[in-house]
Amino acid sequence: MVFNYIPLIAGIIAFAACLYASYTDFKRGIIPNKLTFPLIAVGLFLNVVYAVLIGNLLLFISATIITGMIFALGYLFWKMGAWAGGDVKLFTAMAALLAIYPPIINYNILNYEMPVYAVYPFPFSLILNSILSMLPFLLIYVIYIGFTRKPQVLKELTEPVRNYKKTLVSALVVSTAAYIAVFITFQLPIRNIIMIFIFIVILSLIISKLPKLVKALVISGIMILSLIQNLEVTIYGFIILLITITVIGIIRKLLSKANKEALQDDYKISELEKGMISAYNLYQKGDEIYYDDKSFTGKIREAVKSGNIFLLTAPRGKLLVGTLAAGLEDKDIELLKKLQQEGKIPDTFKVKKGVPFAPSILIGLLISLFIGDLVIILFNIVGLLLQ
Repeated sequence: MVFNYIPLIAGIIAFAACLYASYTDFKRGIIPNKLTFPLIAVGLFLNVVYAVLIGNLLLFISATIITGMIFALGYLFWKMGAWAGGDVKLFTAMAALLAIYPPIINYNILNYEMPVYAVYPFPFSLILNSILSMLPFLLIYVIYIGFTRKPQVLKELTEPVRNYKKTLVSALVVSTAAYIAVFITFQLPIRNIIMIFIFIVILSLIISKLPKLVKALVISGIMILSLIQNLEVTIYGFIILLITITVIGIIRKLLSKANKEALQDDYKISELEKGMISAYNLYQKGDEIYYDDKSFTGKIREAVKSGNIFLLTAPRGKLLVGTLAAGLEDKDIELLKKLQQEGKIPDTFKVKKGVPFAPSILIGLLISLFIGDLVIILFNIVGLLLQ
């Protein structure tokens, strides 16, 4: 019947919209409202039509709720300064269009059905895949900056490789924890990959906190036992784990210090322009003007270490200039010039460069439609390796 083609039509519209949004994001650094707002309306309209035709109005209600959830999540990222307003509206439009998974293609690879579906709604797979798709672009850009202008960035990025001894110990700890976790869970009546993963995390933390001699004995004993039982699997598993931990270390550096070094530059306040993104929040408390350059994840780490959840909140004082992806306004630049003339802030101001996100949303959409949810795929791969 004709109404069965509505999700497919929505998928085609979504692809065309992401393609155009990628062009405008590259060309002008914006995703226009004249694209996203009509898309949200079209998506909700198609959901109404589809729900009425199949006689299931709950489908429209659930699609509307999902769209609202994606907007709320995007708004949170916007408040954290991670996404621009156009990114939030584009994701909301995709949620409105694709709350129902569009049946574009189905196929098998090694007896596995593709694309791989997640238990959560399709728009969440799109967000996860888009974020993961951003990493290759960011890595190439950071490496380019390291080679051309900031060699310290490359040094920071390759630290997990250079510090191979620490990585080797981490791989041994996790391997030991994995062996114990698999042994324990296979004695239980109910087991799954999530349970095994939780056991691995807990046991890794416990083993890593043991005294050096005890830790060495535990690791040596378990690894010898594992080698005796299955030499090939143990060796291959350890090599894969070693590579994985190294890659995760590089990604952490990419998303933290290396990224910060590569995507931030100092500008004279007189050279600031509208739309430039502040690298840190500027606050005023009484007569004092001060910067808060701690990232949200950095605040989480401090809060966990200290047990003080109030570290997650913004510093006390009035926010003068924020780090929102929308960038500096004319009034912000005038305020900075005034504060600099009064000697309250230095003559230089750190600005971060925005990286176009729409192309990653386009790639994330294609992956979601034709391959599936990358997070679920990675979990499945880990599950196969642990069998």
